[in-house]
Amino acid sequence: MIDVRNLTRRFGDLTAVGGVSFAVLDGAITGFVGGNGAGKTTTMRMITGLLAIDDGEVRWDGAPITADQRRSIGYMPEERGLYPKQGILDQLVYFGVLSGMSSGDARDTVMEYLERFGLAERASERVEKLSLGNQQRVQIIAALVHRPRALVLDEPFSGLDPVAVDRMVDLLREQADRGIPVLFSSHQLDLVERISDRVVILAGGRVVADGGVMELRERGGVVHRLVTTADVGWLASSPDAASFVRRDDGATVTLVDAAGADQRLLAEALSHGPVHEFVRVVPTLTEIYREVSS
Repeated sequence: MIDVRNLTRRFGDLTAVGGVSFAVLDGAITGFVGGNGAGKTTTMRMITGLLAIDDGEVRWDGAPITADQRRSIGYMPEERGLYPKQGILDQLVYFGVLSGMSSGDARDTVMEYLERFGLAERASERVEKLSLGNQQRVQIIAALVHRPRALVLDEPFSGLDPVAVDRMVDLLREQADRGIPVLFSSHQLDLVERISDRVVILAGGRVVADGGVMELRERGGVVHRLVTTADVGWLASSPDAASFVRRDDGATVTLVDAAGADQRLLAEALSHGPVHEFVRVVPTLTEIYREVSS
């Protein structure tokens, strides 16, 4: 497990990251969300040791992270770190050897990933000959070639077509299923919501939300939409309605935190007139993000 505790990084008078804390659990995919300048990339670089930490610490399995442990992290930067004029296979094998693999083992692993991403026939080509999406695939392989013990990926889905996105999702899930902690950032909130076990939301260099997707959805209470032609004024005195907002066709109701509140409120609504719809409103990650980061 990677445990981030009160990480702080300043650039002159600017505090880019201020007291950020969260955990990346073993076997879990953690989505890292925030607007431009929120501090995501800076935090990731401090985790991997590419940027010095002003305050706070990164811990690995309960102890301060070591240089060797940082070298076992598969890191993918948002800005591609490939050599454009070198061959794809040669440089990926080189990255593997730098991480302690034998050249034969590295070559076998690289070819396996190139096959998986449909690039095996282009293994001898220079990186600069590839499309941006295919360069992204190669960058992903560079993060995976040394069989990392953790993954920190900055915008790994950027530039990928839908088929490649699906392959990448499968790949991340496979890594997590092996017990590897996975942290990735993305501006594609629907994708983050679909694949993440946990989500950390950053705004202004600070964590403003952290938890499982369902946990974040319920942070504002359980909300139902009530569609009825009857007047909804009775909701003001209902013991099962914590609050409500009138709508032209009824109301949006936040229920009290009590077992059976939804069924009791529905029964009460039926006693006042016809109910055309009574359904739980589940906020999307996009809606949650807008709420907590505003």
